[in-house]
Amino acid sequence: MKFAFIIDPIERLNPVHDSTVALMEAAQEFGHEVWITEVNQLSTIESKAWATLKRAHLMPVERVENHWVASNPWYDLGKAMLQPLESMDAVFMRKDPPVTIPYLYATYILDYINPEKTLVINSPQGLRAANEKMYALQFKKVIPETIVSQEKEVIRNFLESQGAAVLKPLGGKAGEGILFLDPSDRNFNSLIEISTKQGQEPVMIQSYLPAAKEGDKRIIMLNGKSIGAVNRIPTGKEFRGNMAVGGRVAQTEITERESEICEYLAPKLIADGLYFVGIDVIGGYLTEVNVTSPTGIREIDLLDNVNLGKQVIEWIINKNQFKNNKVPVRSKLSAISY
Repeated sequence: MKFAFIIDPIERLNPVHDSTVALMEAAQEFGHEVWITEVNQLSTIESKAWATLKRAHLMPVERVENHWVASNPWYDLGKAMLQPLESMDAVFMRKDPPVTIPYLYATYILDYINPEKTLVINSPQGLRAANEKMYALQFKKVIPETIVSQEKEVIRNFLESQGAAVLKPLGGKAGEGILFLDPSDRNFNSLIEISTKQGQEPVMIQSYLPAAKEGDKRIIMLNGKSIGAVNRIPTGKEFRGNMAVGGRVAQTEITERESEICEYLAPKLIADGLYFVGIDVIGGYLTEVNVTSPTGIREIDLLDNVNLGKQVIEWIINKNQFKNNKVPVRSKLSAISY
């Protein structure tokens, strides 16, 4: 099989942390071809999606005691080739947020891949529908008290009713721009003005969950099923648990409540073509649904001695075999429904 990955420039990826690299390694370990491209290398020709692709060969990371070690260099690239994306068996859209206008244009190009020929993960329609903050609002039974607004007075009233809250930019990633709001903070007006760009852009405000001190759990979901989780715990004076801002990772288990949340989300995720997703849960409440390039694979693999990348690739292999009326390959890696 041939796998294409739409990524940020490969030299910017961190092989010991990046889930995209873990997925590419897994495809390669199964003996499949790995190709890479970027959003600015996509085209439509004769109403079909094309890309300038390079064949990638990776030197997989190795586990040394309690951390991953990468070779230097850790990848080798072939010659660039313009190819139809339908010549691939699967295309991973793994460009990191924010979801900019060029990102949206890229999803429009991906619409011109025939889904009967090539699986796109995640669906371009689903990516457009699922802002990683706003998408969670439809799951009212499992989210904390939440509003979205750019109006200072609306935000002030909500904050005072909750006692404390967390502000999140709608297009942020890795904890960027997230603020803790206290009703007594004399900087409140300035914080809202800066975050909303003087009232021009809405932000999400969620009730502060004290359980955040115990960790912000990232749960990886594949085809509506939870396959692994990692807890991200704030360190020092930081209230955010995101790994990008220094959150400490710890082994964890998926609770009964969290399994119920996953089951609650699953039908909608699958209907929207959101097959590979990372959800964030704090104290039994869903806070975000990450669909663009969810991370956490490397950390879960290290802590739990598993290989989630192989589970994802195996699911795609079997999905392709079902499509072609072949007997699916089973391994002891996973038991994912197809």
